[in-house]
Amino acid sequence: MIRVATPADLPRLAGIEVAAGAMFATLGMALVADDDPFTVEELAQYQRAGRAWVAVDAGDAPVGYALALEVDGGAHLEQVSVHPDFAGRRLGAALVEEVSAWAADRGLPWLTLTTFAAVPWNAPYYERLGFEILPDADLGRGLVAIRADEAAHGLDTWPRVTMRRRTGA
Repeated sequence: MIRVATPADLPRLAGIEVAAGAMFATLGMALVADDDPFTVEELAQYQRAGRAWVAVDAGDAPVGYALALEVDGGAHLEQVSVHPDFAGRRLGAALVEEVSAWAADRGLPWLTLTTFAAVPWNAPYYERLGFEILPDADLGRGLVAIRADEAAHGLDTWPRVTMRRRTGA
């Protein structure tokens, strides 16, 4: 089940992000695997703004989460993480669909994200969810700023792309 995140959920989300990020080490991407997760304070900003969702297990404990922003007149998927113990259950896809519905409800026509081009659970996965690569020449100022921030953190060490799909708005 997917639901809006509550303050009580936030302390669990860092562990989900760390566990999900550890998979990058298997691809020689230790910088990504070792990246610090969002702090509870950072997550609280998303939660208070109504832009944080969790996938929960049968006991209502978070096992995945998504964060969104409004960027360049559309919605932007800032983060999606699912604990590896819950992989393969379409929780990531359900989180993406929840964010897309949120965006459509606000009249935001696009959902964008940035991701690694060649990581199987990144760009190829999002393509299966209907996202298309957005050429760099078509990026608005907000997306350019996001990509620049990612580059400053070393994420452009590996090929990255910006992707988008319609929300149904």
